[in-house]
Amino acid sequence: MNAPLRRVGVVVIVLFGLLFANLNWIQAYKADEYRTSDYNGRVQVADYKRKRGNIEAGGTALATSKETTGKLKFQRSYPGGAKYAHVLGYKPVNLADRGIEQVENDFLAGTSDQLIGDRFKDLFTGDETGGGNVLLTLSKRAQDVAYDQMRNNQVGAKRGAAIAIDPRTGAVQALVSMPSFDPNPLVSHNTTEAAAAFNKLEQDPERPLNNRALGETLPPGSTFKIVVAAAALENGIGKNTQIPAGSSYTPPTSGSPIRNAAPSICPESQVTLLDAVTESCNTGFAQLGVRLGADTVKEKARQFGFEQEDLTVGHLGEGGLPTAASRTGDMQNPDGSTDPAALAQSSIGQNNVRMTPLEGALIASAVANNGSQMRPYLVRQLLAPDRTTSYYTSKPRELRQPVSSQVATDLREMMVSVVQNGTGRKAAFSGYTVGGKTGTAQSAPDRPDHGWFIGFALDKDGNPVSAVCVVLEQAGSGGSAEAARIGGQIMRAAIADPGGR
Repeated sequence: MNAPLRRVGVVVIVLFGLLFANLNWIQAYKADEYRTSDYNGRVQVADYKRKRGNIEAGGTALATSKETTGKLKFQRSYPGGAKYAHVLGYKPVNLADRGIEQVENDFLAGTSDQLIGDRFKDLFTGDETGGGNVLLTLSKRAQDVAYDQMRNNQVGAKRGAAIAIDPRTGAVQALVSMPSFDPNPLVSHNTTEAAAAFNKLEQDPERPLNNRALGETLPPGSTFKIVVAAAALENGIGKNTQIPAGSSYTPPTSGSPIRNAAPSICPESQVTLLDAVTESCNTGFAQLGVRLGADTVKEKARQFGFEQEDLTVGHLGEGGLPTAASRTGDMQNPDGSTDPAALAQSSIGQNNVRMTPLEGALIASAVANNGSQMRPYLVRQLLAPDRTTSYYTSKPRELRQPVSSQVATDLREMMVSVVQNGTGRKAAFSGYTVGGKTGTAQSAPDRPDHGWFIGFALDKDGNPVSAVCVVLEQAGSGGSAEAARIGGQIMRAAIADPGGR
């Protein structure tokens, strides 16, 4: 054999070897991915052979499937439209699924290992038993109120989020992100129309597909003072201890003074910690933060849940909707030493501090629940297709204990004072003790401020029944008061809805 033929033979052998290796790699490692890919046409047809299970809340079906005469036998439908979109997500033909539709896909589709008994029975009966049903924790009444109040807020904010949680269990009572979107066009069997609807939403500068309640952070403003107050209570400062205040405070090394929102707010040289929270005293908390130190402030924030990267909201401890991590940010000089100016600004929820609405609700819920912060969840129960068997029922679990019962008691008293005597009056409603903290956070020099409210409601026996966080982006003057009003309305609706508790 001459040299050229030998070279050709070697090349052919090498190519066959590579082909063989690639084939084995696909079979061993990629087969399942290709089999379940959204772009696999045979998988798409198989997905629609069996009726997909319902997603429900409070006895109402929020996601359903009905039979069609087309190649794809069932059409997904969302009767509530935009009202539940950021919780439910959508299950499209050609696009990637989102929300609870994605998190619980196997169970809803009937392909979960939990439903193997139904699949085995179908082998003998020839039936195509439908998928399982997912029951959510949402209070329909609270969700309706949250959506309607956020959409029609009185300050004209176009973007924002609201989330309410049962402090005793962590069950999510309401979750709204604004603006929202109608998921129905996205699940059209006309894939061209579905893709066009998706592209329009994706290109919208208001970003309606984003879940602002869980996945986006903003400077929290004065709501962060509850974290600093908790650190103060743990470091020798009582709720009636006098702390430095005044109309203006310039941190060491900084030429930029920190002032209060109005001249009438804590102009005295000293105020109690209780009054500083009630009046939302910027100068008092800026000086308090510098006194406590960056490490203390950052550690207390971490104990409340800041910096947590892996929290999801769905099943308890089994994955769910992804969340963004809240951050305290940098408070240091380039040489690593603490920057008092940055620390002072951070202590009033500015500088680089960023928080999700979920984290705000978790802070309020921990204060309301004697310092115990429960793990948030959305899935209450998984029911068999015939609804006779429950494959999963939520059992509340503690996430962390950021403060002691005594510190929580002091914080509750201060937050109740905010609603009774301070900036959170609009959150109050009859029959319940409401506590909270408003926040006004700078967004950009040429844009209106964000308005925040975190709060809780206690029944006549002092038991926590709801905790909430509302943010109205770039709401401007009156934004925090409007957020407080909406927060109170959401909590009142959640309490009044027996199906949501």
